[in-house]
Amino acid sequence: MSSLIASRRYASALLSSSEEGGFLDTIVEELKVIKEVLGNSRDLVQALRSPLIQGDKKIHILEEIFRDSVGAKMHVFLRLIAKKKRAGLLPEIIDEFQVLLDEKRGVLNADVTSAVALSEEQVTELVNKLAASTGKTIRPKMIVNENLIGGVSVKIGDTILDGSVSHQLQMLKHSLMTDAV
Repeated sequence: MSSLIASRRYASALLSSSEEGGFLDTIVEELKVIKEVLGNSRDLVQALRSPLIQGDKKIHILEEIFRDSVGAKMHVFLRLIAKKKRAGLLPEIIDEFQVLLDEKRGVLNADVTSAVALSEEQVTELVNKLAASTGKTIRPKMIVNENLIGGVSVKIGDTILDGSVSHQLQMLKHSLMTDAV
């Protein structure tokens, strides 16, 4: 089974059980803590992925590290994935959990690239227009790229809305080149 499929299955099971049990918000917060720890410790991620470290040792490592920062239900989940030899997929499981949660809550991530930093008012207006056109809540990630010259480029999933000056110039150049032939 591919790691993506396995990650999605464990994430889906965690999401379903936490929703049914009424502790979804707790799990979301605990996953943020775990993700931060994993992000700051490359050695921990390598240890969890290592086939040389037995599942029992991985359970012990996870329990020691997260003893005071996550609850009993999360400890059960961490023990389960370690026992099933999936502890190395923990970062991917967390990412898939967030994707599934966003889908369920109707949230889309948008990479908004502009030539200059946008004001709060401009960001709010853009997010509101994107939300109106998609029917979903937009979580913007703002990026500044001076090479755009001006305007804004928005990437949501596989869709790119490019209103940048550099893109318009490329389109003009392409148009002039094809018309000249």
